[in-house]
Formats: sequence, structure tokens, C-alpha cells
Amino acid sequence: MKKLIAAFALSLLPTLGFASAGPQTLPANIDLRDQASLQNGAKYFMNYCMGCHSLKYMRYNRMAADLGIDDITLRKTILVGDAKPGDPMTNAMRPEDGEKWFGVPSPDLTLVTRWRSPDWVYTYLKTFYADPTRPYGVNNLMFPSTAMPHVLADLQGLAPPVMAAHQTGTPVAEGVGPAVGGKLNAAQYDAMVRDITAFLTYAGEPVQLERRRLGVFVLLFLGLFFIVAYSMKKEFWKDVH
Repeated sequence: MKKLIAAFALSLLPTLGFASAGPQTLPANIDLRDQASLQNGAKYFMNYCMGCHSLKYMRYNRMAADLGIDDITLRKTILVGDAKPGDPMTNAMRPEDGEKWFGVPSPDLTLVTRWRSPDWVYTYLKTFYADPTRPYGVNNLMFPSTAMPHVLADLQGLAPPVMAAHQTGTPVAEGVGPAVGGKLNAAQYDAMVRDITAFLTYAGEPVQLERRRLGVFVLLFLGLFFIVAYSMKKEFWKDVH
């Protein structure tokens, strides 16, 4: 049995070693209490991401209520096409169209930060680099051979890859250099990406702040209940020898 367990553990080592390698994520440092950041993130998502990606588990009016967006602003700047406030945040792209244009259907992003993490999404949006071998001329440090075009390239610009020799002898990208040709400077683009990440984090769990707030009261209640229960236990058992 011990030999079997040891063999299984050794078989996992290559996998664990491969998983630990790769680029490090950057800290997103988002603040879900910053309503202005979430509103900006919603605006950027609708302008640059909603054409291909949906948030089908989120409804427009729920988002507007949570983020402090009034009904007039929602209808004028957020709703897509003939969508109504109570509709889910879906788009018109069919899965077969996404597969035709990008090789794979465009995924829904409602739960992307819960699946990956806010830091991963933040780093992904900051690490596109020029790669003429790819269909859309870009690649990504976090998701090599990504099928997604760099939809924010006009704002960030295009970054060159920082290449390093691989053990196979083939150079691979291990970083990205400063982007050039964008409408935003590095600080402005960083703020925009952080806002998008914050919005997607909110969309993945709209009640996160409320859950944390209630958690404090639950722990306080359990602590108080423990004191009462322990006192009752001592009283009931004091005459038992």
C-alpha cells in the first residue's frame, strides 16, 4: 500500500511542476466598495466586451440597482439593442459565429473571476503582446495561443514580447515590454483594466459585500452563543460527580 501511494505521489510531480511554472499574476487591488470604479467597469465592458461576451447570469436592472445607475442612464447608455431592464445581459453573437471567427465560441464571463481569479483577469488584460504568427497578430502571456483579439489595443497600444530561451531551445515570451501607440498612458490603461476586473468580480458574486457583512454578525452571534451554552453546561453539570 505504501509503495502504491509513493508511486502515485511521484506520478504527480511532473504535473505539479508544470502547474507551478508560468507567468505570475499581478495584484488587481480592486475595491468592490468603490461604486465609481464599478460603474466605469460596466461602461467599459459594454463598450468593448459585450459584442462577443455575455453576462447571462446577471440582469440589467439588478446591476443598475447595485451600482447606483439610474433608470434613464441605464436605458440610454447600458441597454443593448431592444433589451429591457429586466433582461439577462446577453448579446446577439451565436456560438457558431464565435467558433467561425475565433475558432471557439466566445465564453460567458459572469463567473470568470471566480473560475480564474480577479488577479488572473487583470493580468490577462495587461499582457497582450504582438505576435505576427497568430491570426489577429497578438498573443497573451497568461493564455498562450489565445483566440481573442486585443480589443483594447487602440487604448493600450501594442506591446512587444520579452523573449527568453526555453529548455527546448525555442524562444518563448516571458514578459511584455511597454506598449506603444495607444490613446491612454500606462496609468490610465491600468485604471481602466482594474475597473473592468472589479466589475467582473462584482458580476460573479453580487452579494459578496453583503455576505462578508453578515458573516461578521454570524461569528459574533456564535461567539455569544458559545458563552451562553458553556455557562449552561457548567450549571447543569455542577452537581454531577
